[in-house]
Amino acid sequence: MFPEPKTLICAALPTAGGRVTLGILLSVFAINFMDRQIFAILVEPIKHDLSLSDTEVGLLYGLAFAVLYTSAGIPIARLADRMDRARIINWSLVLFSAMTAACGLALGYWQLLAARIGVALGEGGTNPPSHAMISDLYPVARRSTAMAIFSLGPHIGILLAFLIGGWVAQLWGWRWAFGVAGLGGLCVAALSFKFLEEPKRSRIDGSTATEQPTGRTVVRSFVHIPSLRHLCVGSAVVSIAVYAIVGWLPSFLIRSHGFSTGTTGTVLALVLGVIGGFGTVLGGWLADRLGARNPIWRLQTVGIVLAVVALLWAMVFITKNPVTMLILLMLPGGLLGFHLGPTFAMVQSLIEPAMRATAAAVLLLVSNLVGLGLGPVSVGALSDVLTPHFGADSLRLALLMVPPLCIWAAYHYHVAARTIGVDLARER
Repeated sequence: MFPEPKTLICAALPTAGGRVTLGILLSVFAINFMDRQIFAILVEPIKHDLSLSDTEVGLLYGLAFAVLYTSAGIPIARLADRMDRARIINWSLVLFSAMTAACGLALGYWQLLAARIGVALGEGGTNPPSHAMISDLYPVARRSTAMAIFSLGPHIGILLAFLIGGWVAQLWGWRWAFGVAGLGGLCVAALSFKFLEEPKRSRIDGSTATEQPTGRTVVRSFVHIPSLRHLCVGSAVVSIAVYAIVGWLPSFLIRSHGFSTGTTGTVLALVLGVIGGFGTVLGGWLADRLGARNPIWRLQTVGIVLAVVALLWAMVFITKNPVTMLILLMLPGGLLGFHLGPTFAMVQSLIEPAMRATAAAVLLLVSNLVGLGLGPVSVGALSDVLTPHFGADSLRLALLMVPPLCIWAAYHYHVAARTIGVDLARER
């Protein structure tokens, strides 16, 4: 029998200061994801207004964003392993919030692309320092749960993006949706500047940070630690599926099932935002609860869930009845972020304290450059190829690339689980 959500969350919070820090970092992550994902709910009006193809939309939403996001992440993370992480997060938040508002001023493809690049550069500076700060606050035994709580950020961000973007766009247009989102981010930045504090850089489970290793040392850890290697590959593959889903699911509901922009935003805010948030916390809690008995379950749970949702996503995209589709959507949509807490926590647990932010940036570089870079644009390009033959069903068929990706990712989490116990013992 699962505990109440409040019990799950409170169990991971060590002190009042830790709660404030985690709460602010969660808020920043939520705004980060809102500004990134609001584009997805605005695809149809933007595409119509600027006369874009699905491939161009995929580039705007995915590849162009991912290249700049990941390029900024590594150097900023290197700075974060030596400098004040809270200050880096605060100014990054200001930058990407301002550039989100600027998206609403774009008059053509290239102007919108330039604004999206600005959003990507700013967002590259928030997550790696956040991972490192959380790891300084929580021990290994509770780190998956804490990271899962932090990983509620994407779900809150999606909820805000789809509700705000969907209804503001329907009432006043897509340009106003970007402006409202950017203003919200600047308000959160004001709170972050006032309350976010840098925690002590020490490892709760005993050791302290030493001289910062080189970037080559960080990359070598990902290559030579077996569970970390497969964890990185599995995370990258599942990211392709996740970003393809989040990027194109709104258009799928609109094109294949005739939903309005506002209705689509509301439905996906509830499924991916609310139900998905519970699924993400559940993933971290299960990893910590079962992993306390046997370390293999810290990652094996993710592999099992990915294998199950592969079948469910296939059913969602195949069915043509909107009511049946919505019922089927609830479970895989609710488990969309199940992997986040265990993945983030185990990367931080397998890496030396002095290179945690850099390690988080490497993971995000791989998963976002591959996932965000390839997922949306691949589906968009395939949809364009299929359109002459299948019309409105082209996007439905293009999205069927998602289930095989989930099976592929499940394999890597399963392999990583077999060596996680030995690797964790070695790194302690």
